[in-house]
Amino acid sequence: MKLTDSAGEWLRLTEHYRKLTDEELLKLARQPSSLTDDARQVLRNEMSARRLELPPEEAPTDERPAYVEPDPDSIYAEERELVQICTVWSLRDALQLQALFDTAGIPFYIGEKKLTRVEDGAMNFAEGVPVGVMRIGYPWAQEAMRRYEPVDEPPDFKEEEKEIPVTCPKCRSTDVIFERGSPESQMGKQDYTAKFEWTCASCGHHWIDDGVVKEK
Repeated sequence: MKLTDSAGEWLRLTEHYRKLTDEELLKLARQPSSLTDDARQVLRNEMSARRLELPPEEAPTDERPAYVEPDPDSIYAEERELVQICTVWSLRDALQLQALFDTAGIPFYIGEKKLTRVEDGAMNFAEGVPVGVMRIGYPWAQEAMRRYEPVDEPPDFKEEEKEIPVTCPKCRSTDVIFERGSPESQMGKQDYTAKFEWTCASCGHHWIDDGVVKEK
């Protein structure tokens, strides 16, 4: 490129960046790979003139809903009841199970304190640590458990198999049809607000639940 062309491009960029808002400049600064060397330098000059600094990006938070005992008067109390899905006997098995549930976006609660992370507290794995999920999420938790391969489970231990049916909150029938919705991860982040839609084949009642109890 000729020197005159380079100077002209520099002036064009300078004029262009002067017309941008602070927010637009900061947005460009977050995408340096999309800019030419001249554009990056002119952008730095304009930001310096305005005393703009690019704030550090916030790390994504790993928010996990704490378990709250459901209101017994709620029509969803039974669906939000905590049921045990398995027992883990070592830290590495607990972390393996946590990774499976996280990938599937299924809230789980481990130990007597109902922790939402294995790392959040000390547990006596020698005696077996219970892992629970909400009744409404049990079918998906069972599916995730198909990939669980415990390493430290005692050879004489036999986990009791359970079948936890979903019941209609209106007529309590177990003749329930799952319509749509399932826990799934989005953009590498666990989604703990997935929606579940159900229809009762007995009374026709249709309802939506997220399987997560929120504090009022």
